[in-house]
Amino acid sequence: MRTAYQYKLRPNKEQLATIEMWLELLRRQYNYRLGERFSWWSENSCPVNACPLVMPIPQLRDNPDYYSQKRDLVNTKDKFPDYKLIHSQVLQDCIKRVKLAFDRWFKADKNGHKLGKPRFKGIGRYRSFTYPQIKQNCMEGNKINLPKIGNIKLIKHRPLPDDFQVKTITISRKADGYYVTLSLEDRSVPALTTKVEPTLKNTLGIDMGLKEFLVTSEGESIPIPQYYRKSQQRLKILQKRLSRKKKGSKRWLKALLAVAKQHKKVADKRKDFHFKTANELLSKAEVIAHVDAERGVPEANLNIKGLAKTHLSKSINDAGWGQFLSILTVKAGNAGQKTIAVNPKNTSQNCSNCGEKVPKKLNIRTHSCPHCGIVIDRDLNAAINIKNRAAGHSVLKARGARRNTGATKREAHSIAPA
Repeated sequence: MRTAYQYKLRPNKEQLATIEMWLELLRRQYNYRLGERFSWWSENSCPVNACPLVMPIPQLRDNPDYYSQKRDLVNTKDKFPDYKLIHSQVLQDCIKRVKLAFDRWFKADKNGHKLGKPRFKGIGRYRSFTYPQIKQNCMEGNKINLPKIGNIKLIKHRPLPDDFQVKTITISRKADGYYVTLSLEDRSVPALTTKVEPTLKNTLGIDMGLKEFLVTSEGESIPIPQYYRKSQQRLKILQKRLSRKKKGSKRWLKALLAVAKQHKKVADKRKDFHFKTANELLSKAEVIAHVDAERGVPEANLNIKGLAKTHLSKSINDAGWGQFLSILTVKAGNAGQKTIAVNPKNTSQNCSNCGEKVPKKLNIRTHSCPHCGIVIDRDLNAAINIKNRAAGHSVLKARGARRNTGATKREAHSIAPA
């Protein structure tokens, strides 16, 4: 089992200067190694349909791969002695980041999309470095011992779990200071399997929106907090102060830091809300069903990429649906539970009681079915449909013999037996 713990650092002036120096030197090394790869690629790449028939064959340069660039770090330390102050494995991790960034340029991700060309890091854009290996007793009390930096104080708000080994340590810079992230592993704890079969009893459907953050298939709703909307007045004041400063001056940097801290405060509140909401949902059901955010259909309530480009973009980003679904999926896997993404097509249009399609515009927030007579909230109707699709149950349509026999109408939350 693998997990991560993060603590805020309290370095002194000397340690702070060392960390900032390391980040700047690593930024330059990253840009240099990335430039080497770009140079080799531009000199040796040639489109097949554009090659002339007669041309001299140049002597090909060696491909600056991961291993050759690691070996060249010895020459870098001879020419630039400042790099001797950096831990050797931290430098090697910088080369690994270059390799990963360059490889992602040519390889497609799991969805078949290729990423853009990697960019050079500007001043202040290289924000973290990693120790791939570390001693197990690196943390003692409220201090952590980092090689070539020393013992740094930290805010130990929770103790490390027993029997977990520290695999890597990452120092990262954020708006309000520096943080250390410890990657922990305990191989004695088996990975929990998610072989839970969804049924109508152990499945909970959720429908997310902007009126309410989410509505469950049980009729419970969680209001949307709108942390960014509530902090807009404060951000407006800070942005106005920033605009009055001369760009690049010390006062401008101070005002810029104040804006960044306010944005981080909003992001931290939103993330905390997502974690608490995910824990509450997972305590109520073994399987959580939601719509597939990757499938963009006009009827989908959760077409994140599409809605983020409309006039609702501010509200969409403030809700943070994508981050919440990612947190929910990870926490469900760690707890041995499961999340299921279903096709969002017509989840809000189909009747959850009889299965008939009842077209309605987005401004109509009540589902009223003329076929079976049910009247419920639109989001609740969608949540029940999502639950049924995840469990593999289809609602019987109110046609044929049921109408001829004069069967009574089912209640709002009743589901036809499988």
